[in-house]
Amino acid sequence: MRSVGIEIGGTFTDLVSIGPEGVRVTKVPSTPAAPDAAAFDALAAAGLAPDAMDEFVHGSTVATNAVLERRGARLALLVTEGFRDVLLLARQDKLQLFNLRYRKPVPLVAREDSLDVPERMLADGSAARAFDAEGFAPRLAAFLAATQPGAVAICLLNAYANPAHEQALAALVRQLAPGLPVTASHEVTQEFREYERASTTALAAYVQPVLDAYLGRMETRLAEGGFTGAFSVMQSNGGRVPAAAMRRNAASALLSGPAAGVMGAVRQAGRSGVRDIITLDVGGTSADVALIADGRPELAREARVDGLVVQMPMLDITTVGAGGGSLAWMDEGGMLRVGPRSAGAVPGPACYGRGGTRPTLTDAQVIAGRIPAGKRLAGGLVMDGTAARAAYAPLAAQLGLSVEATAESVIRIAVAHVVAAVRLVSTERGRDPRDHVLVPYGGAGPLLAAAVAEELGMARVLVPPGAGVLSAYGLLAADHSLLAARTRRRTIAPGAAAEAMAAIAEMRAELEARFDAHGVTGARRLEVSLDMRLVGQAFEISVPLPDAALDEAALLAAFNAAHERIYRMPVDPRRAVEIVSYRVGLHVAREELPGLAGPPRLAGPVRGPLLIEDSTASLWVPPGWRAEEDAAGNLLLTRDA
Repeated sequence: MRSVGIEIGGTFTDLVSIGPEGVRVTKVPSTPAAPDAAAFDALAAAGLAPDAMDEFVHGSTVATNAVLERRGARLALLVTEGFRDVLLLARQDKLQLFNLRYRKPVPLVAREDSLDVPERMLADGSAARAFDAEGFAPRLAAFLAATQPGAVAICLLNAYANPAHEQALAALVRQLAPGLPVTASHEVTQEFREYERASTTALAAYVQPVLDAYLGRMETRLAEGGFTGAFSVMQSNGGRVPAAAMRRNAASALLSGPAAGVMGAVRQAGRSGVRDIITLDVGGTSADVALIADGRPELAREARVDGLVVQMPMLDITTVGAGGGSLAWMDEGGMLRVGPRSAGAVPGPACYGRGGTRPTLTDAQVIAGRIPAGKRLAGGLVMDGTAARAAYAPLAAQLGLSVEATAESVIRIAVAHVVAAVRLVSTERGRDPRDHVLVPYGGAGPLLAAAVAEELGMARVLVPPGAGVLSAYGLLAADHSLLAARTRRRTIAPGAAAEAMAAIAEMRAELEARFDAHGVTGARRLEVSLDMRLVGQAFEISVPLPDAALDEAALLAAFNAAHERIYRMPVDPRRAVEIVSYRVGLHVAREELPGLAGPPRLAGPVRGPLLIEDSTASLWVPPGWRAEEDAAGNLLLTRDA
């Protein structure tokens, strides 16, 4: 059996193939104008024809880029009467607290493209005002004719409790405009909070035509090449699903690229018996960090894409603008800055020799000697040290520093950005980074890792072989996963546990049926948690549950334990506790894979300073650190005491 994973990044597209001959890796330049073309370039470079693959797993930033670049469909939004401005009003929070010119993120739907619908569903699922489809049809038809949308999003009040009105409205839209993509909120998220639900539905509807067309092109080219195997796509939650299932909820693809790298890091570090890690993925555009405790990545209940809320379980990943292509620049106050602007894949850093003239982090590493001038990269790129120095000369002159000193300053600033991101996922959440091992990957991650670890007081770094293609490996290492969440508020009182068990069983049956429909076989593992809170609180905490029968006392004990772990204080037993939402995950574990491997990089412990290179990444071991390769092919860096 041959399995192939292809991950399309901002600068390079990576391929990992696992077959009878073992593990093979390939890197080619990305093609931002036509991302799917790079995937087939990678297959060609690897000498693989589609008909030679039994399994193809893909990860891409197509959905995310559609939002960032506003390249999605013109979107129409149908909402309950009186809620037409739900996306414009959003929430009262400010993402940039001290920015006096702050403006809320621009919604994906123009106000004139929103239509309110005469209906009203209550939070208990009863209808306060029935929806009259026949009476509303003429007004809806006129609206669709006037706006000519490319997709329709439907988000009616309290549809998570009872989707009947949404279902009737979606059927009416499909009747009036056959073939027009329609996304209803109950198909995307069944949780409360109207703005978050509307934002998620709008995002899913906005990118659905883009993702559908993209996957369609991929499927066509694969079929033309004789591919008859399984085609699956990475989700933002760290699991993968068949490509057909992804089309049901395009929002689950919005942060799939970083998720693949985390899963690859978890799998490869586990081969060395390391389960408490902090991942550091430094690619061409950004640096992504995540904390993993006991081999299990944590899920966030929501995330943001270009400031827009996605109410959906996603790996808890923090991103900062410290990628290899991040630009170095001086602000109006004369301060040196790094990122978030990037040179991108085209023209890329100056040292790539493709027309870039602005200084980047990669150019700084070349000047510092940590990426050797003359080194060959994928696609025939050769690191041009002269071009890197020329790009830095004007900035160095502005700062009154040498080119070398300016480059070192840029590297230190990039390290500071990464350190701040690690603290967000660790110390600011009650976790000590010193209890974890830093696992860097991506083309630039191993170059910054030791410096980041030093700043955080971490004593160990684990660098996988083939670190530059670990995200592509993660695509193959990931389980098949389906997650569901459903808001059903219930105070913990007699009968609550029985209701909870019934709701969990119902949600599991729905996920089982979806796996069956897509032909996903294998042993299935259930994970359950509840969102719970004290009655009167505004926000919930996640309470994991064992896969066993529960009573009310067990529910309260589980909540008390989670509350004390997070807030370091016991719960007042006089306070009532309520369940807010149920969360169920069903996973089909990936069979054991061979690890990423390559020729031995070291023989015995070696002390820094040392530069270690493989075909996908460079690793810098500074003074005060020593490196040793273990049986799994991982390089273990240890800081001198």
